[in-house]
Amino acid sequence: MAAACKIDLTFENGQKMPALGFGTWRAPDEEVEKALNQALEAGYRHIDCAPVYLNEPTIGRVLRQWIDSGRVTREELFIVTKLPPHGTRAATVEKFLKRSLTDLQLDYVDLYLVHVPFTVPEVDGPFLTDDNGEIVLETTTDHVSLWKGMEAIADAGLARSIGLSNFNQRQIQRVLDNCRIKPANLQIENHIYLQQTGLVKFCKANGITVTAYSPLGSKGIEKLLNREVPDLLDNPVVKEIAQRQDRTPAQILLRHLLQRGIATIPKSTNVDRLRQNIALFDFELTDADMAELNGLDQNVRICDFAFFPGITKHPEFPF
Repeated sequence: MAAACKIDLTFENGQKMPALGFGTWRAPDEEVEKALNQALEAGYRHIDCAPVYLNEPTIGRVLRQWIDSGRVTREELFIVTKLPPHGTRAATVEKFLKRSLTDLQLDYVDLYLVHVPFTVPEVDGPFLTDDNGEIVLETTTDHVSLWKGMEAIADAGLARSIGLSNFNQRQIQRVLDNCRIKPANLQIENHIYLQQTGLVKFCKANGITVTAYSPLGSKGIEKLLNREVPDLLDNPVVKEIAQRQDRTPAQILLRHLLQRGIATIPKSTNVDRLRQNIALFDFELTDADMAELNGLDQNVRICDFAFFPGITKHPEFPF
């Protein structure tokens, strides 16, 4: 088995999170079962999950097999999951977390995130849509009340740490101004074309760690978005640095994030790429490399929530 992640980010409460994790978005059951087994074999211990990915029961079975067989202890794992859009009310936080805990076959998660800063009606099955095919959205989400619900599940020991995902600076500040337990982590889209330096700086100044999703650009979601997305791995600067460092373009993109002090959760179901993506701890990008990569920022968002038709009308948009 390969060595586990050698860089941790430390939360203000002292909890450590491996800076490199394994993403599970848009991975069907059979695919995620095989990939997660391979990821654990390769040394991944930080696993990023969410109910809306529709694969938590499968992930739970794999985790339980590894724990029960003694191949890994629960304490060695860092499991993240999220409060879904139809659960973002104070009254339903515990219910949805317990549902995830049942599916994941765990007594607690290491980090529980509010997945999005908006709310949709609570239904079983797909989100409700109106006659125009747009997602039905509740016009207000009480972030202050919601956060008190998140603090309650932390107090109960169901989540070791709590945090946010896809929140903008104004929304985070609202939580900070009214919290008893500060968010430990913010998970956002972040890569060479969307570096969000202002938001990252704000988080670090407030003791909030940052995790980057879509670090490699997520070409695989073009069909979902119904548009072409940029190919970060084909960027000439990235390819030149990769050649100079004798690394893959993906390794350069991921190492860039780590050296910016940002955790990241690449998803791959290809065993070779999965192993390459964790082999990041025996080289460093030079200051010149970092400057070149920092200069590629274009404020280009790939995951713009276009798969939530009507989201741009929500008062909390953009986030």
